[in-house]
Amino acid sequence: MYLIGLTENLKRGLNIVGHITTKNINLPILNNILIQAKEGNINLISTNLEIGITHQIRGKIEKDGEFTVDSKLITEYINLLNNNEKVKLEEKEGILRVESGNYKTKIKGEEAKEFPLIPTIPKNDFYTCGADELKKSLNGVIFAVSNSENRLELTGVLLSFSKTKLTLAATDSYRLAEREVDIKMSSDLEEQKIIVPAKTIQELLRVLNSLEGMETEGQQEVKIYLADNQILFTVDSVELISRLINGHYPDYKQIIPTKTQTEVFVSRAELIRAVKAAALFSKTGINDITLVFSKGRAVVSSFSGASGESQVEIEAEIKGSENEITINYRYLLDGLNNIDGDMVNIGVVNNTTPCVLRSEKNKTYLYIVMPIRQ
Repeated sequence: MYLIGLTENLKRGLNIVGHITTKNINLPILNNILIQAKEGNINLISTNLEIGITHQIRGKIEKDGEFTVDSKLITEYINLLNNNEKVKLEEKEGILRVESGNYKTKIKGEEAKEFPLIPTIPKNDFYTCGADELKKSLNGVIFAVSNSENRLELTGVLLSFSKTKLTLAATDSYRLAEREVDIKMSSDLEEQKIIVPAKTIQELLRVLNSLEGMETEGQQEVKIYLADNQILFTVDSVELISRLINGHYPDYKQIIPTKTQTEVFVSRAELIRAVKAAALFSKTGINDITLVFSKGRAVVSSFSGASGESQVEIEAEIKGSENEITINYRYLLDGLNNIDGDMVNIGVVNNTTPCVLRSEKNKTYLYIVMPIRQ
């Protein structure tokens, strides 16, 4: 194998694929990146057996071949090279020779035949959506995923595909986030629901962030392909394939209140400040704050026998009856930080029913927080 490319392209590629490499005693080659030069394409490939990433980079192939080297070692070395220089990679007798400007090195590696095969998915039918919109939507729900392995289906994000919409949902049983994204179909596909592991979503977000700022014609689009227990995301020159979570996602629509006793419209920035002030005096481990809504104002308060108390009054438009609810301030802040616009709409039934947060303008995002029962 012998190839020549720009250092900048190789750096970006290694940083995109190298993140998922993992130390595995039984399969040490999983710590390596596969460098593949064949059929006119230069591919960088990594896998941890759950997720696989392939990134195609531009360059000139002098001799076809493939070879694997330690991910951390080659990434850290290439990151030290000058962006404007060309880099030559040549594999001979189990050694990868790297040359760029006045830098020359030899890296020991392993034959590519030991590297696990990355699964393939038929690319006949797919969904497409804007990369920026998908990234924003995934960021708006990923934090609500459960960290507990007791209910495996809650450790992923639910993707519900319809003809024009992709609905993303995540919950840990204490709060729930839902967001809609506009999508297009390549053909008339059936509506379907799948659960994507949180680690896959985080990796996809990292890839999307890495590609930000690259020169492309028009807005970047993400294509989504589905097959038995597998999902493939392709964007620009990157392909990310992952296993899905087998399981039945709970029918979360049942817990969304259809009617509320109180509708509150309040400045999002003012509410965030008030919540942060009250949070300083919430009970450790409970993180409780109380919101009282009455007569054109919202009162955010907390009390701790150990540290003291806080009370902040802010202006609010109140529709319906007076009301109050006690909730976890961390969960509330997570929702407020992901709501678009200056004003937030809060719907409250009572102190035993989840409250609903929405943007006053953007109706595609919904956030629900369970109350803390006193």
